[in-house]
Amino acid sequence: MRVHWTNRASLDLVRLEEFLSGKSQQVAARVVQALISAPNRLLEYPRAGERIEDTGEVELRRLFVDTYEIQYEVLPDQIRVARVFHMREER
Repeated sequence: MRVHWTNRASLDLVRLEEFLSGKSQQVAARVVQALISAPNRLLEYPRAGERIEDTGEVELRRLFVDTYEIQYEVLPDQIRVARVFHMREER
């Protein structure tokens, strides 16, 4: 099993890093690194995150990292990171 970041999730990271860099480069780097490494914990326990949606085809879950939410899908061979948000963001 492996972690795969969708293009949209990667763009979310860039957006968050750009926003945080305006306040502090060090904080931005620390937050982005924490967000990138967090899904690796799911390799051992893929269903550790709270279930958001399960349609039978898609099992969407979320993992919280401080004040951020990582939404991901559990697939047979991978954890697919779909989106990354700050919890105060409008979606």
